[in-house]
Amino acid sequence: MKILDVLNSEVILVDLKSKDKIGILNELVAPAARITGIDHKDMMRVLMDRERLGSTGIGGGIGIPHGKLKKLERLLLGFGLSRQGVDFESMDGRPTHLFFLLITPESSTDLHLKLLARVSRLLKNEALKEMMMKATRPEDIIAIISEYDDDF
Repeated sequence: MKILDVLNSEVILVDLKSKDKIGILNELVAPAARITGIDHKDMMRVLMDRERLGSTGIGGGIGIPHGKLKKLERLLLGFGLSRQGVDFESMDGRPTHLFFLLITPESSTDLHLKLLARVSRLLKNEALKEMMMKATRPEDIIAIISEYDDDF
């Protein structure tokens, strides 16, 4: 499975405005909740429960907030870009700019882990991250990922 097979263009936000973790998560969840019909509060609760276990800010300017929802029928992958960066309690203590939101059905643990690994591998590419930082439209993000999505 490729990232572009599951990345939802309606949940690609290239100008996140929030200045903190909860604000960023709320911005990312808003379109995700609308698309899935899942209550915004339920989605936020799952993500915040996961954040309490340890930050999903993995360092290098990247955050991969994720969680599992019983009510969800199929996985949802979204993207967000914060140009100013936020304190996402990242492992390296640096601001986080690039976010991939992953919400999967509770029963799909294998797929959840595979997609987390795939996104993590993709974001190790510094050239890709630099291009993403310059994106101004959701179409730009899709085009950038499509250049690298086959590399695995």
